[in-house]
Amino acid sequence: MRHLATRLAVAGPAPHATSPASVLFSLVILAGVVSTACGETGEQPLWLAYSSGQVSREIWAPYPGERPARGVNLAETVFGRPSLEADCAGLATRDQEGVFAVRQAGFVDGDWFDSGAPSASQGERWSHQVLPDGLIYRSYLAGIKESRFAGQWVHDTQRGWMWDITLGGRVGILRYGTTSVDHPEGWQIDIEGAGMPRLDLERAERDLISSDFRFGIPLTYGRGNYQTKLAYYHLSSHLGDEYMVRHNTLQRRNYSRDVIVWGHSYFLTEDIRLYGEAGWAFQYDGGAEPWEFQVGVDYSPARLTGHLGAPFVAVNGYLRQEFDFGGSLVVQTGWQWRGYSGHLFRIGMHYFQGMSDQWEFFDQFEDKLGFGVWYDF
Repeated sequence: MRHLATRLAVAGPAPHATSPASVLFSLVILAGVVSTACGETGEQPLWLAYSSGQVSREIWAPYPGERPARGVNLAETVFGRPSLEADCAGLATRDQEGVFAVRQAGFVDGDWFDSGAPSASQGERWSHQVLPDGLIYRSYLAGIKESRFAGQWVHDTQRGWMWDITLGGRVGILRYGTTSVDHPEGWQIDIEGAGMPRLDLERAERDLISSDFRFGIPLTYGRGNYQTKLAYYHLSSHLGDEYMVRHNTLQRRNYSRDVIVWGHSYFLTEDIRLYGEAGWAFQYDGGAEPWEFQVGVDYSPARLTGHLGAPFVAVNGYLRQEFDFGGSLVVQTGWQWRGYSGHLFRIGMHYFQGMSDQWEFFDQFEDKLGFGVWYDF
């Protein structure tokens, strides 16, 4: 089994140059004017209000029969807002004040995949969005170096109990695509980062053994069941000061990687996802080598789980050139909860076998089993 896992495994500005602050201030003023003008003319407001009702979002706009017949408004021209009448036919209701709510089908209570409610991606025109909800290319559930909020209390066959922690997350910054939360389509730029410390649970002081730090910027695209990403990330590893004092050493590896990643993901069904990626480090140190590969499968029910939750299973193989393209194998299974926001909370069993996932000790073998909690934004 060990062999199997290992193989799987300054210059100042010009005197008359326009400062970035001036440009940003002008853009903010322009956005405010456009939003106000749209409100005064009875058109759709630029900023969308969030609702936690039966659907994930509601966009308020004048009833179609009362909209001025003067073509597209300024917001649609500048920011690419979609045409509500064309995209949301059959999803509108009128209230007593003559205002109708365009319901973009997203997370709906109950069996929303079987209720005939269309996906938010069906027939929806793409638009520009700042700080969008949801991710087009989701993080790998069993990925050991994914930026998220997580903790694993695990027992290693050689080192005893330890606490592996991930403190971070990944969110969208800009999107040109649909407004769906559960399965968005289009182009999106994300930002991600995390600190990944390990604590020694065999000692009452909970000594910091080591910590990895990661920062990355993925550019992602998705259409239908297929998603892809082109990403950059930096990762560096650091030995814990308490560990150095206890072992009377100042020797450490300067393990670091600056990597370009090309990844692909495909949903066989709404709940089952296959993925694979290749990464090439253009700068590396401390024993690292350029190439790395990941492959895996996630089973994670996409629908709202409610209070009861639903089971999940995830498997990830991480193959690295340092070990002749061996590496590590991770298996996770347990229970998950998914909310209107698209955020995912999981608890369950975590099993790791292969070369250490704390890359200050990257050439040491580990065999760990324990309990974990994971939260993805």
